[in-house]
Amino acid sequence: QVQVVESGGGLVQPGGSLRLSCAASGSIVDIYAMGWYCQAPGKQRELVADITRGGSITYADSVKGRFTISRDSAKNTGYLQMTSLKPEDTAVYYCHVATMTETGYLEGWGQGTLVTVSS
Repeated sequence: QVQVVESGGGLVQPGGSLRLSCAASGSIVDIYAMGWYCQAPGKQRELVADITRGGSITYADSVKGRFTISRDSAKNTGYLQMTSLKPEDTAVYYCHVATMTETGYLEGWGQGTLVTVSS
C-alpha cells in the first residue's frame, strides 16, 4: 500500500505564492512519476504538472512559467512551487504517485489540499 499526504495549501492573495508538498510512504522501492492535479468546483480533475524518475517534466499550459515541480527522490517527497497565483488557480490540489513497491506496481492519491486565491 502507498500512502500519499499533501500539505501547504491555504488562502493567498492574487499574485502571491504557495509551496505544496507531497510525501509518499509505504513499501516503496522506487517512484516512477509524481504528479500534481487540480479540481475546481464543478470541473474535472486535471493535470497541473508531473515529473518522472528521469526528470522529464510536463506542465499544463495554464501554469507554465508560474509553477515549478520538483522532487526529492531520497525522501519520496515532491513539491509544487506556485507563484503569480490567480483566482482561477483556486482548486483542491491532489498529488499522484506511480510507484514500484515490494509487492509490485501501485499508484496512490493523496486526500488533496485546498488552494484559495482571493483578495
